Amino acid sequence: MSSLKRRRLGAGVLLLSALAGLFIALYAYFTPLTGVTGTLGALVAILACLVLAAAALGLFKLSPGAGLNVLRGLILLGLAGTFFAALLLHQWLLCAAMVIGLIGWIIDFASPAPSPALR
Repeated sequence: MSSLKRRRLGAGVLLLSALAGLFIALYAYFTPLTGVTGTLGALVAILACLVLAAAALGLFKLSPGAGLNVLRGLILLGLAGTFFAALLLHQWLLCAAMVIGLIGWIIDFASPAPSPALR
């Protein structure tokens, strides 16, 4: 598998996990008797998943360099923060979605930079 395909795979896994986390957080926020219905923590988790999805889309566009590394660092912080929020909210599916997002981040981070001919 080429490095460009591996980077896209990692960003795609991260995007799908962020969208899954968004739907899980929306369900927890709006559905009665989830324990976090209408709470600020669930709303923050929704916003964090939206930001993670936007950042994952940014991974598709950025070429290797300082901007990509900063975005990767911010994504890692977002994944960790959302995972911690999900732990506090007792939303185990959201925790699982963030772990899958971390796997996508690792795939993206571990892929070597594409050669100049592939850019």
